[in-house]
Amino acid sequence: MQITRSTRETARGPSEYFAGDVWIDAIAVNPPPSRVQALNVHFAPGARTAWHTHPLGQVIHVLEGVGRVGREGEAPQEIRPGDSVYFEPGENHWHGAAPDRFMVHIAIQETGEDGMPVAWGEHVGDEDYLREPGG
Repeated sequence: MQITRSTRETARGPSEYFAGDVWIDAIAVNPPPSRVQALNVHFAPGARTAWHTHPLGQVIHVLEGVGRVGREGEAPQEIRPGDSVYFEPGENHWHGAAPDRFMVHIAIQETGEDGMPVAWGEHVGDEDYLREPGG
């Protein structure tokens, strides 16, 4: 058993990978051979990730607020507290807060063979983010 005391500081989401104000608290960044990582991510209204993929997929679970998720070629979907979203390995996607609401989610993913949990792409433009959410 290993107890990790809460000594990590909250980190601002880097502008290369996030638009708007995003704050990240690491929950679990486990030593090898574990590959699991978990983060608590706070998004201000309108804030969102850039397009990205995960080598082994990702689960996000909404704790507070209202958010949006999108995948390439589709209208965004609205997400609310208690919702969980699974993104398949290699699925190009984004997630963040609704334009007028804060949103907090836990993100859980595993690192790939190269030790990286994510491959980042371009920022999500307003034409994708502001599209009317679909069903």
